[in-house]
Amino acid sequence: MEYRSLPRHPETRLPVLGVGCMRLPVIDRDPGRIDEDRASAMILSAIARGAAYLDTGYPYHNGQSEPFVGRLLAGGLRASVQLATKLPTWMVKAEADWERLLDEQLRRLDTDRIDFYLFHGLSAERWEIVQRLGGLQAFERARADGRIRHVGFSFHGSPGAFTTIVDGYDWDLCQIQYNFMDEGYQAGVAGLRRAAERRVGVIAMEPLRGGALAAAGPDAVAAIWARSTERRSPAAWALRWVWNHPEVVMALSGMNSLQQLDENLASAEAASAGAMSPEDLALVGEVRDVFRARMKVDCTTCGYCLPCPSGVAIPDVLSNYNASAMFDARATASAVYKFWVVASGHGADQCAHCGECEPKCPQGIPIQGMLEQAHAHLT
Repeated sequence: MEYRSLPRHPETRLPVLGVGCMRLPVIDRDPGRIDEDRASAMILSAIARGAAYLDTGYPYHNGQSEPFVGRLLAGGLRASVQLATKLPTWMVKAEADWERLLDEQLRRLDTDRIDFYLFHGLSAERWEIVQRLGGLQAFERARADGRIRHVGFSFHGSPGAFTTIVDGYDWDLCQIQYNFMDEGYQAGVAGLRRAAERRVGVIAMEPLRGGALAAAGPDAVAAIWARSTERRSPAAWALRWVWNHPEVVMALSGMNSLQQLDENLASAEAASAGAMSPEDLALVGEVRDVFRARMKVDCTTCGYCLPCPSGVAIPDVLSNYNASAMFDARATASAVYKFWVVASGHGADQCAHCGECEPKCPQGIPIQGMLEQAHAHLT
């Protein structure tokens, strides 16, 4: 498997495929009941085959992901694994919360250090919390005393907010949603390049867009892939596209079966930057066009409609509505919408129908009506 280095720490080499611990196999479809036998077998196989980077987070699996990972590594595996988790920024109300949450996560993970510690889901609003309540200083203290090694952030916000955040500190790494459908979404390709300019290592999350890009898709998509002389699965195409970017250090995949692990490891064995031919990239572009033709709203997520006086994250609402239609993925899109958008107070249910957004939209979208449709569909 190929390994790539963090720009600021060339001695720190990471596998191009990391294991995301947010979508582990569960029992009876209950996200809080991890099937520990199946999950352990998959993760142990990943570690043995070189994908020894585990990424978890405080809220994953209803708070059960970190304790499970801690139990799994307690038998002597901790030293052979790069461990990443994320502090739930939205839970910070006072300066003391940074230390309280870090100490709790160290206990849950049954470890004395976290190799990669990230602020979880930063946006403009959460970056303000980090700055106002001394989050960076708290992380620096923890790095100085050895409880954490590398500092980073995961991102769910507007392109402008990403630039502000990535320019605001000498980060070791950042996690952005990046796949061949999302070059213009959130941080996007502009953010990828900005991070590279700042020598910040980029970890691509959602390389398969929550599994949507691993599915067969409509017949038109299958016909496009079939024209290639290379026989690759849809998942392999999507992962190879991400790894084709030299700025990407790693792709995180939320695998939940040994079959998915086997397939993704096989793709990782063939991964290298710049390896895709112009013909390959043209096919990916055609597939992208087919999916985009299925969009419900002609929204480019440019963000010109923002800021919304009521705090509605308009591009995120419409993006999840489109994802539901493009990939026949209503359940996944609904879950993302409820967890990331509605739960943070930025859902379409907050719209006051002031109408400020519509004159600013370059596409002339009737935003207020589309927000109502999107919210009804996704909830």
